[in-house]
Amino acid sequence: MKATSFDTADAEVTTDAELLAALAVDPPGALGALYDRYGGLVYGLAMKILGAPAEAEDLTQEIFLTFCTKSDYDASRGTLSGFLVMLTRSRAIDKIRARTRKTRSLERWGDALIPEASGQSLLEAVSIGESSVRVRAALAELPESQRRVLEMAYYRDLSQAEIAAELETPLGTVKSWMRRGLLTMRASLAPLVG
Repeated sequence: MKATSFDTADAEVTTDAELLAALAVDPPGALGALYDRYGGLVYGLAMKILGAPAEAEDLTQEIFLTFCTKSDYDASRGTLSGFLVMLTRSRAIDKIRARTRKTRSLERWGDALIPEASGQSLLEAVSIGESSVRVRAALAELPESQRRVLEMAYYRDLSQAEIAAELETPLGTVKSWMRRGLLTMRASLAPLVG
């Protein structure tokens, strides 16, 4: 059977199942029809959670592109609209968490860069700067895997589960790398501590 191009103007797609089948035949056309049908729902929910029109628009686009490129939607587990709502909610919450992590990280960097604002004397700030250089040097001496997971945890404020997901590595392996890295760092920095 020859696949024909899907055109929303020519074909009246009435069910979600027909729309999903059309994604395999004509992804751009079916994506347009999918967006026409559910774009308002996704955008409205994203806007309600994020509270920023630009972020809601970006998330809406991300949801539809993700759905078309690597969807794990299973019709037997629920409706397409329900799946899109769940996906939107999940991604919006991830964005809020990332926003919170970024804010905390910027606050920490701000305190480190402006000693007066954090109540530190100039001598304390210099001492912290020297310690920071030693910590970075000890970190650089670690094996790549241990260094990477520690940097992700402490510089990007990621949890061990998030690191495992991003590196596509088992959680136990990530925990092991972190523990070995921290033990090596502790031994390297022992003179600094006391």
